[in-house]
Parts: sequence; C-alpha cells; structure tokens
Amino acid sequence: MQTKLTQILNIKYPIIQAPMFLVSNVSMVTEAMKGGIAGCIPALNYRTLEELRDAIKQLKANKVEGGSFGFNLIVNKSNPKYKAQLEVICNEGCDFIITSLGSPEETIKQAHKAGIKVFCDVTDLRFAKKVESLGADAAIAVNNEAGGHRGNLSPQELTNQLSKALSIPVISAGGVGCKADIDKMLSYGAEGVSVGSPFIASVEANVTDEYKQACVDYGAKDIIMTQRISGTPCTVINTPYVQKIGTKESWIESLLNKNKKLKKWVKMIRFSIGMKATEKAAKKATYKTVWVAGPSIEHTKAILPVKAIIAKLVN
Repeated sequence: MQTKLTQILNIKYPIIQAPMFLVSNVSMVTEAMKGGIAGCIPALNYRTLEELRDAIKQLKANKVEGGSFGFNLIVNKSNPKYKAQLEVICNEGCDFIITSLGSPEETIKQAHKAGIKVFCDVTDLRFAKKVESLGADAAIAVNNEAGGHRGNLSPQELTNQLSKALSIPVISAGGVGCKADIDKMLSYGAEGVSVGSPFIASVEANVTDEYKQACVDYGAKDIIMTQRISGTPCTVINTPYVQKIGTKESWIESLLNKNKKLKKWVKMIRFSIGMKATEKAAKKATYKTVWVAGPSIEHTKAILPVKAIIAKLVN
C-alpha cells in the first residue's frame, strides 16, 4: 500500500486518523503511529496554548518509525486562537497541518518555514486549484460521505476530478470503514484516505461510552444533516433528541442570516453554542445527545483498541 502519501509522511499505510473535535487525543494518535499510520488532532481540542504545547511534546516523545502526527487548524475568523495556535505548532514542530474552513495561505507560508507539510480540506475543484497555487502539499477531498462538515460530491466524482486536475496528491475523506473502501478510493485516484468516524468507538477515545456505543448500535441509514450545531450543515446520529429539536435553523437565525452585517456574528454565536452542546453530549451522559458521526460507522461492530481498528482497515 505504498503511495505518495506514505512517502510524504514516511508511514506504512496511506491512512490519516482524521482530526475529530472533542474525540481525538494524544493516546489515539500515539496508537495510530504505532499502527503505521498518521494521526491528527484539532488544535481546538486544547483550551490553552500550554495544553497544546504539552500535547506536541508528548507526541514527539511517543513517535515511532512508520508513523507521523499533525494538527488541524480552523483558519477563518470563527477561530480567534488560530494565529497563536499556528505559532505554537510551528515553534514546537510536527509532521503536518490540516487546514479547514478558510484560506490556508498564511499557514502554508509559516509551516513551510518550519519544515511542516500542509494538507488542505477542499470540497470542490475550484478551491483545490487555489490551495495548490498557494503551495499546499496535498488536497484532502472532503466528499458527501464524510462525517461532520461534509462536501456535496460523491467520493468517486470528487476524487476523480481532483486527481486528474491537480499535480499534488489527493487524499479522500469520507466513506471509509473497511479495507474494500480504501481500495475503492485508491482506484478513484486518491493517494491515501482520511478516516474519522470508525475511531470514535475506540478504547482510547475519551468520549462517553454512550457515544461510542451509539456508533456501534446505529448505522449509515441513521446519519442525517443538521444546521443546529454550527450553522453549517453537519452530519449527526439521528437520536431521539435530534428528532425532537429538528435539523433546520430557527426562524430568527434564518432572518438574521439574511442581513449581511449581522450574518458573521450570528454564525459565530451559533458555532459557539453548538460546540458547547456537542461537548456536553460527548463528555457526559445526557438526554441531549448530539453525536457527530459519518455513515462509515456502518462497519463499526464493537468498541475496539485503535490498533484493532487499523488492522481491520488494512487487512
């Protein structure tokens, strides 16, 4: 399974354990590296810069041959910590950064000075060409089977488009839960895959057992889109609570979003409220269960150690 991604990151298998808000942690990424893949953590999983710095130091100490680690940065105005987080990551060092929801220009510039690769989330060819022109090292093709904030195109359509038009490697994100899925994505032209949801139900994930078990009990047919978390459509498990509150933005949010001056602030407030609700559901048992996941939980049949999940993906 040697590809351009395995060469860039010096990993055994062309797999990135995707960064998941509230889920990804040092233990998960350490086990990912031991299993011969790359692991990534959202910088926003750390409340302070000191916590982020400590995590980087731990991962550097835990790094093994055949594995690599990185961090995900939200690079738009919804993340006021962005520039300080980028500075810490560049000063401390890691193998790669994944950018989301904004222009990666400054990140690419600063990361490359520090010898760090930059992969950029994209959902269409236009933005993919833009990040390539800015110097991105790879494009992460977020398709319509991804968990969380997904794209609109199918894995085949998006990966085919990007792999034919770009000179940088394409990493397919979404719809991977087993070895056959990886083979499929590589056949579409991907040089690797980003896998998130199957790792939620891992022993090392520090979310509630209820969240993990939900990924076992529910399947692809139970994943729906909601606007009630971040203001941007996001995939969640269709629990009774999600059914109760609905999936559309409220009438007042809809009204305010039509005002150009207020739209940005409404989105920031909705994002903040949604993230707090998601954190409560992930960290403690509550009837208000808003659990983010993608359709690839279809292949999740038990709560397993990360190393066992990797073995299922590569064998």
